[in-house]
Amino acid sequence: MAWIVLVLSGVLEAVWATALGKSEGFTRFWPTVVFFAGLALSMGGLAFAMRTLPVGTSYAVWVGIGAVLTVTYAMVTGAESFSVVKALLLMGIVGCVIGLKVLH
Repeated sequence: MAWIVLVLSGVLEAVWATALGKSEGFTRFWPTVVFFAGLALSMGGLAFAMRTLPVGTSYAVWVGIGAVLTVTYAMVTGAESFSVVKALLLMGIVGCVIGLKVLH
């Protein structure tokens, strides 16, 4: 259960990170609301997962999932350029996250 919550919390990290960028310094209402809601749910899920999983593993998986999804979303929407090197590096992060799960 902790792993499922941790993965969902990582997804929510990507949500709040993207919303933070779209809030334009908290001047846009809905992106700001999404940011705070996503942040609260993401942190709550991370805290829940850390009750069972090691702190280092939990944090690394949470950040890795959030980072990969945030960059992928930015590339898909055209906010960030795509390159093969970026794609390979993102796949490396995914591989490391999977490795942390397997080793646990």
